[in-house]
Amino acid sequence: MSDGYIRLIPTDLNWQPTPEAATAAVAYVARLFADPGDSVEQVDHEFYDRVTLIDAGENTTRITCSRCDGDVDLEWFHDLIEEQGESFDDLAVTVPCCGAVVPLDSLRYDWPVGFARFEVTALNATRARYELADRELADVATLLGHPVTQILAHY
Repeated sequence: MSDGYIRLIPTDLNWQPTPEAATAAVAYVARLFADPGDSVEQVDHEFYDRVTLIDAGENTTRITCSRCDGDVDLEWFHDLIEEQGESFDDLAVTVPCCGAVVPLDSLRYDWPVGFARFEVTALNATRARYELADRELADVATLLGHPVTQILAHY
């Protein structure tokens, strides 16, 4: 059985909240799964020293180049992550499809991925509506002090 994650990240890849705001956001997200029949194994947050890939795991099956609209081989992407790790000082890479240098966050992923120095995660959350609604995302943004987006991942 694979694990599913709801991963919430700031829209600015370098932005980080205060530790207090992070704790408040975690508590809020945990409460979203408190109704009878709902569950979540764990809600937590993570601060990263460097910009880190927040991927969609097995959900990502296609990447398209932002320069030439060509397909970017998933093996190339996985090799890059294995070679580089998931943290970056510079997102610029040379893509294999056309040889252009483009930022990783400009590539088009069939399932959203992101890059961030902070995330809130909910592991194996279940409820009628799995992903967070716009209002819930806005509430997390208010608690953190910055807009957020969500990445839905399965591993």
